[in-house]
Amino acid sequence: MKRAIQPTSIERKMRENDFIVSKTNPKGIITYGNPIFIEFSGYTEAELLGSQHNIIRHPDMPRAAFKLAWDTIQSGREFFGYVKNMSKDGGFYWVFTHITPDFGAAGQIVGYTSVRRCPRADAVAKIEPVYRAMLAAEQAAGARLAIEAGTAVLVDVMKQFELSYEELVFAL
Repeated sequence: MKRAIQPTSIERKMRENDFIVSKTNPKGIITYGNPIFIEFSGYTEAELLGSQHNIIRHPDMPRAAFKLAWDTIQSGREFFGYVKNMSKDGGFYWVFTHITPDFGAAGQIVGYTSVRRCPRADAVAKIEPVYRAMLAAEQAAGARLAIEAGTAVLVDVMKQFELSYEELVFAL
């Protein structure tokens, strides 16, 4: 039986000129990862290829954040956001991500490309408390209503600042 990876407090900081690139099929199965993705994830290329992209999901990330990302890209639009990822050794690294759908000749989505870069520290400091509040709401609501509860927290923040999600992300 595969043992769950336990998160640690060890942070890996992206270098300013790093770009993590990965591609998935429409179901989120990794089909490509560049050397920097392999480096930061801590997995080998063989371990990453064919795995769900959520292999690097950090438990500090609210489920509602990923629902928003998936809903956005599955609708054919690009997504921007700050994400805390977890390495194979339990360490973590923050990224600013840009995910785009890849379209086939007939206009159908054939996969997704994610390009991540070093986030601004001040933006991470602003989004962390929002994610903590979303996660707390998700945990309090229970599994059945978790995503709705986390989303409600994010919507409240957006209303407070009178910004759309994308405007909020770029305002951080």
